[in-house]
Order: sequence, then C-alpha cells, then structure tokens
Amino acid sequence: MVTLPPQLRDPVLFEGLAQVAAATALAAVVLGLSYLRDLGMERELGGAFARGFVQVVVMGALIGVLFSVPLSFSAVVLAAMVGYAAWESRRRGDGIPRAFRVSLTAIGLGGSVVIVTMLAAGAIEATVRNLVPVGGMIIANAMKTNSLALDRFKSEIESNRGEIEALLAIGVPPQAAVAEHITESVRASLIPVVDAMRTLGLVYIPGMMAGMILGGANPIYAAQYQFVIMGMIFAAGGLTSMTTSLLVGRYAFTDAAQLRRFEESSPTLWSALQSLR
Repeated sequence: MVTLPPQLRDPVLFEGLAQVAAATALAAVVLGLSYLRDLGMERELGGAFARGFVQVVVMGALIGVLFSVPLSFSAVVLAAMVGYAAWESRRRGDGIPRAFRVSLTAIGLGGSVVIVTMLAAGAIEATVRNLVPVGGMIIANAMKTNSLALDRFKSEIESNRGEIEALLAIGVPPQAAVAEHITESVRASLIPVVDAMRTLGLVYIPGMMAGMILGGANPIYAAQYQFVIMGMIFAAGGLTSMTTSLLVGRYAFTDAAQLRRFEESSPTLWSALQSLR
C-alpha cells in the first residue's frame, strides 16, 4: 500500500484548495472582462495564472528537500532562478538585440550584489532555509524591474525612431541620441518599487512582517526586518534597471552607429544562448 507523505495528508490542504478555488474565480472574472473588451490577453493571463499555481506548489513540495541539502547547493538553485528569470523577462524586450544577454547580466548583477552584501551584513542567514526564499524574492523583483525597463525602452525607441535617426544624421553621438529615452525607461521601471517604499506601513503591509508578528517576533524588529527586505528589493531593482538601460542603449546601434530595427521574433533557448557569445 502506498503511503502519502505527511505534507499531502495534512487536512489543511483541503482548506487551501477552497481558497485556491476562490482566487481562481476572481481570476476568471478578469479573463472574462478581457474577452468582453476584446483585449486579446486571455491566453497570456490565464497561462500565467495556471503556471504560477503549478510552479509555486511544486516549489512548496520541494522545500523540504532543499532544506536537507548542503548550503553550497543554494548557489546552484539561485543561479537557476536567475537564468529562468532572464529567459522569461527577455520576452518583454522581444526584438531588442541580445535581450536575453541583457536580462541575464542585469538580473544576475542586481541580484548577486544585493544577496552577497546582505549575507556579509548578516541580514540574510547563511542557511538554505533563509537564502533560497529571500534570494528568490530579490531575483523575482529584479526580474520585474528588468521586464518593465525592456518594455518601456522598446516602446520609447519605436515611438521616437524618427527623432532619434534625425539626431544621428546631424552627428549626435548614439548614446546622447537615446539618453532621454533611457532615462524614461529607468524611471518607469522603478515606479512600482518606489511606490511600495512610499506606502510601506501605511497602505502596503507586507506578508513577511505580518508572518513574523503572528509567529511571536517583536513587532518593531519585524518592521525593521521588513524594511531591510524592501531595501534589498529597492537596491536590486535599481541596479538591474540601470544595468539594463546601459546595455540596451549600447546594443540598439550597429557598429556604424545606425539605430537597429526591433524585429519581433520567437527565439529558441539555443539561439538565446548563442547570443551570449
């Protein structure tokens, strides 16, 4: 007779399924509105919702395994997170030359600098139990910032292509010709994290702080640690966005200082890896 693991026999799972059903019903409302308004986003929204559920449940099932592996394995897990985050994020910059390389470099730099620094400062404990969840949170937010930066840069260039090419024609250096649009892409990509910091504690009450308080931690320390987490997210987002903007500004031009055409494509993983050369 097959015996299920304790996690699968916990009665709380049935309560969780009811909550998942409620969240799914709300998501279905959004999909219905998208269909009625002819937005054409049902497939993307529905796919993202379904994938998110499957992926987070799988990760939850693997948490117990992760906690039993050596600390060095955390680096492999976090590196895999960075790679997957870059692969997903580069979709927002589809058509931008070397979008995967840009995403991988920016997310890797932004995430690793923050994680290593905070490990050294003791804000993140050097254990798999702490490093993987907190590191994943930092990488995920760096990915969001990178996606917004790529999307905004692409729209800025396409909307102002004529003006940029006119500046190039009169001898303005490439980086100067797109400087304003790079600034706009950085500013737009950081709006969510800036707004979150401004409303922290008044409108935005993060789950980690609430969880620590419910777990019996000192409320003031819980608030302090939550601010540290938000500071890490802020720093990772800023480093990622600025790195992204610098790289896309460089790759947007040919060797002859001509603005490239951003052609839509569906690159395979192999072609994306080839672009890293």
